[in-house]
Amino acid sequence: MTRKLYIRPIALADSPQTEEGDAVRLGGAMVWASRFALIVREDGRVVSRTRVSASQLPSALGALPADLGAAAETQWANLRKVHPAIQCGARTIRLEQPQVMGILNMTPDSFSDGGQFLDDAGEASAHASAMLEAGAAIIDVGGESTRPGAGAVWEGDEIKRVLPMVEKLAAMGAAISLDTRRPAVMEAGLAAGAHIINDVSALRYDPRSLGLAADSGAPVVLMHAPGKADDLHSAATYDDVVLGIFDWLEARRDAAIAAGIAATRIILDPGFGFGLTLAQNLALFNALPLFHALGQPLLVGVSRKRMIGALSNEAPAHQRLGGSVALALKAMEAGAHILRVHDVPETVQAVRVWRGLRDAALTDFSQLPG
Repeated sequence: MTRKLYIRPIALADSPQTEEGDAVRLGGAMVWASRFALIVREDGRVVSRTRVSASQLPSALGALPADLGAAAETQWANLRKVHPAIQCGARTIRLEQPQVMGILNMTPDSFSDGGQFLDDAGEASAHASAMLEAGAAIIDVGGESTRPGAGAVWEGDEIKRVLPMVEKLAAMGAAISLDTRRPAVMEAGLAAGAHIINDVSALRYDPRSLGLAADSGAPVVLMHAPGKADDLHSAATYDDVVLGIFDWLEARRDAAIAAGIAATRIILDPGFGFGLTLAQNLALFNALPLFHALGQPLLVGVSRKRMIGALSNEAPAHQRLGGSVALALKAMEAGAHILRVHDVPETVQAVRVWRGLRDAALTDFSQLPG
C-alpha cells in the first residue's frame, strides 16, 4: 500500500489580514491562504480530507505518521517559498508579481494565428516589438504547432522558422523563451540568444534533451502532457486529475534535478488543454494553488484555448479575449507567476489593475476585517 499526503490551499485572500487570523503567502506571489486541506491518498484513492487553518497546520503536520510527515513538511515549506528572479541575459524577471509572456508563433498551422507571422518577417518583428512595448516580460518563440492533430515538424525546418526571430529579439535585448521539444532546436536557439527552454513534453520527447538542458544552464519550463512522442494530446486516464498531474509534474521535476538541472531553474506548467476534457481543465484550474506545494514557479498558458470556446457558445479562437483575460485573472488569484498569452496589451493592463488592488502602498488593508 502506498500513501501520500497533499496540502491544498482552499481559502485564498488578497492580503495577509483575514477574519481567520494569519495567512500564508503562496509561492512568494501576491496571494495569501488562510485555510488548507490535508488530503491523504492510498493506492490512488483519496481516503481522508482534513481542514485546518494556517496557524493550526504546523501542529497538524507534527501529528502525522512518519511515512507522511517528512514529505508534508517539504510541501509546507514549498508553499511558502519565495522564488528567486529569473536572469535572462541583461534582463531580470522578478517573480513576486505576475509576469506576462507573449506568444510569437512562427508556424503555418497554430490554432490561433497560424501563418500570420511565419510568412512576413517584418510583421513578426513588429508584433514582437509591440508586445515588448506593451509590457511583455518574455517573448516565447515557437516553430511547431502543438494543437491537436498538428503534424510533426523536421527539426531543420523548425530551426529555420525560429532562428531569425530569436536573433532579432536578442538584438532588441528581449528576454526570450524557446518553445520546442527538440534538442537541436534548443541548442541552436540558445546559441542565437534565447534564454529559456519551454518544452511541452517536459524534456521527454528526446532522451538527449535532459542532458542538453542541464549543460546549458538555462531555465526550463516543464509542461504536463499525458501523451508521448508526437501525440501529446492522448487522453489522460487519471483517477484524480488534479493529484495525478501533481504527481506527474513532481516526477518530471525530480527527473530534471537528477539529470543536473538546478531546482532554481525549473518552472512548471500544468498543461491546460493537453489531453484533458473541459471538466478536467476546470477542476485543474480551480486547484492551481495546490501546485505551489511542488516548490517551483508556475506558468499558466490558457490564452484563447478550446475550453474558452466550449464555455462561450463555441467562439472561434480570435474571439476569446474576454475568456482569456478572465482566466488570467483567475490564475493570478491562484498565485501564478507567469502568464503565457496572445493578447499582451489587454493582459498587461489586467495585471497592473489586479496588482494595484493588492499593493499595500495603494490599498489600506487596515480597513479590512482582521
